[in-house]
Amino acid sequence: MYLKKVEGPRAVTLPDGTVMTRADLPDPATRRWVASRKATVVKAVLSGLIPLKEALERYGLSEEEYQSWQLAVQKHGPNALKTTSLQKYRQL
Repeated sequence: MYLKKVEGPRAVTLPDGTVMTRADLPDPATRRWVASRKATVVKAVLSGLIPLKEALERYGLSEEEYQSWQLAVQKHGPNALKTTSLQKYRQL
């Protein structure tokens, strides 16, 4: 089995005890961002699995867009990333 050489860890243990690997990250060609994919990217960056700069380049995100995802998760949890919930959580 061939393992691609990457900077940083291949897997991290999250605070809830689950293990997240680079294989758990969304596909770089993702066009439809559902809440679970957004939350996965935020968890990966916060846990140190991938650096922020790599996440922004890999997924074509702006720093402002990523920061809004991170803020929503920190304030209200992953459900705040759902498109249907955006207005409700922005008013709080």
